[in-house]
Amino acid sequence: MASIIASLPPPLFAAHGRNNTFCRALPKLPVSPIRERQNRASVVVKATGESSESSNSLSIVKSVQNVWDNSEDRPGLVGLGFAAIVAFWASSNLITAIDKLPLIPSVLEFVGILYSSWFIYRYLLFKPDREEFFQIVNKSISDILGQ
Repeated sequence: MASIIASLPPPLFAAHGRNNTFCRALPKLPVSPIRERQNRASVVVKATGESSESSNSLSIVKSVQNVWDNSEDRPGLVGLGFAAIVAFWASSNLITAIDKLPLIPSVLEFVGILYSSWFIYRYLLFKPDREEFFQIVNKSISDILGQ
C-alpha cells in the first residue's frame, strides 16, 4: 500500500469570500487532520493493490530461493556467482580499455545505432513482431529458471 501526503496552496482562480461555481462542481476531497497553515489544504491519497511489476519481481525472488533451497551443490553456486562478478569486472575494464583507443569508440557507437535501429524495426515497431518478441523473452526466462 502506498500513500502520498500533499500540502496544496489554495487555487489562484478562487476568490476568497465569493461564491464560485467552478469550485462547487469539484468533488469533496478527504482532508487529513494535519494543519500547517490556515490557507493550505492537506490531502492524503492512499493506493492499495499490487502492481504486476512488484508481483513479477517477487516471483523471480521466489524462483531464486527455490533454486538455492533445492541445490545440492551450494559451493558450486557460490563459485558461479563469484565467477559472474569477476566476469563483469573484467568486461567493464575491457570496455574502458577499448574506449581509450582512437576511432574504435566511434565505430562501435555507429554499429550500436545500426543494430538498435534494426532491433526496433524487427521486434518493436509492429504489433505481431512485439508479440513474437514477448513470447521469445518469456520462453527464455522459463528456460533459464527451469519452469
